[in-house]
Amino acid sequence: MEQSDAATTQGFVHRLPPVELLSEDAMALLETGWRRLASEVGVRFNHPVAQELFRGAGQEVDDEGVVRLDPDFVLEAIAAAPRCFTLRARNPERSVVIGGDHLMVSNLAGPPFVLEDGVRRDATMHDLERFLMLAHVYDVIDSQGCLPCEPTDLPLDSRHLDIQVAALTLSDKPHMGALFDGAKVRDGLALAEIVFGGADALEEGPVTYGVANVNSPLAFDTPMIEVIMTLAERNQAVIVTPFLLMGAMSPVALPAALVQQTVESLAGAVLAQLVRPGAPVVLGSFLSHTDMQSGSPGFGGPESAIGLLCSGQLARRFGLPWRAGGGGLTSSPRPDAQAAYEALTTHRAAFASGANVVLHGMGWLESGLVASFEKAVIDVEMLEALRVEFTPIEVDEASLAFDAHLEVGHGGHFFGAAHTLDRFRECFHRPLLASTSSYERWKSQGSLDAAARADRLWREALDRYEAPPLPAGVEEEMAEFVTRRRRELGA
Repeated sequence: MEQSDAATTQGFVHRLPPVELLSEDAMALLETGWRRLASEVGVRFNHPVAQELFRGAGQEVDDEGVVRLDPDFVLEAIAAAPRCFTLRARNPERSVVIGGDHLMVSNLAGPPFVLEDGVRRDATMHDLERFLMLAHVYDVIDSQGCLPCEPTDLPLDSRHLDIQVAALTLSDKPHMGALFDGAKVRDGLALAEIVFGGADALEEGPVTYGVANVNSPLAFDTPMIEVIMTLAERNQAVIVTPFLLMGAMSPVALPAALVQQTVESLAGAVLAQLVRPGAPVVLGSFLSHTDMQSGSPGFGGPESAIGLLCSGQLARRFGLPWRAGGGGLTSSPRPDAQAAYEALTTHRAAFASGANVVLHGMGWLESGLVASFEKAVIDVEMLEALRVEFTPIEVDEASLAFDAHLEVGHGGHFFGAAHTLDRFRECFHRPLLASTSSYERWKSQGSLDAAARADRLWREALDRYEAPPLPAGVEEEMAEFVTRRRRELGA
């Protein structure tokens, strides 16, 4: 396992034992379940190269591209992957460790719409840039990601170039690589080479990560296979993520969904190891339910939390880093009470389950269709509080404050006690968003609810933003690459 210097890395370190809901008997049944599903039903890989890699490794591949996996072969293959690795940022002090007791929280990714000033509209490049800048400003967000919203005002065939340039220039935290297909991943890696100092720099260890979503149930399409193979080939991190809405993409029974999720994530991890043994890979989880009356996805319910806790327990059996299907997930279309309590359900479960990676850390609304600036602040508030909640308290002689009792005596107060005066500035967590004002003071300040206060705070955060410097010539070289590739793509 790769070790790290905690003083030079971002991220949160789990110091409390993770919650484990499953008994040993339950774990044994789930073990039997995933072995049977992998070997008897298998996973379809819609790509001839992937099929040949599995066939060459002695696995049964039928004419439809379905690979029936020997469970012992699966375990042997993933044993080559690192248990823990460093994801390097262009600012080394912002690098993060993936795996072990470490947690990286990333920006949200993918919504085609943005909510601003109460208006739901198509997302633009300006919106994307502002979300990247917010992720840079808030220390509790460890990675700016790359696609906090889809910039629909840019040409589809070449917008990934603009997205990658923005992610690499607007923040010096670890970034997410271009996704969608192998060609776009390669473009993103070429831009990363410019920033990090060439192809050899990428060989030294991952500087980016990508998500390959499984076409659940039990299938990988061609673009996602290309994402896995391209990232693995270049020694970059891939997060293999089944997208399971129980009742739609998996059976409604949670144990069945856990078995399916295990098979799908392991199958993608094995492919990465067949491409390049030792390539960094993260087992993914994105498990929730479907509303069986409307057919709509449901996020932030108790099934999400239970699924996260069980997913973490299963992932630890395999020894690989794992991504929680957490983040600030909610089905609410507005940054309201529902959005807050549903997001807290998945945020807290990710911490409690010992997750190593959390995507959609801030700003997610409406089942992932909408990116909200106000919700971003609400999520940051939660993450800051959860870091405190999941940090063990220090118990020593000074913390018992016996002298304070001698000073105050019976029936007094501790406001003026020496123990209080020495500690009052930092003794309690100071919320970013929450109000403790009296009703009269709250009213005099405009009677602002949490969403209205969040609206003010994200704008103030952008006013504080300062672009991190780039080495001389890097922006020009990236611009030349983008211009050439845009011409080649016909955009």
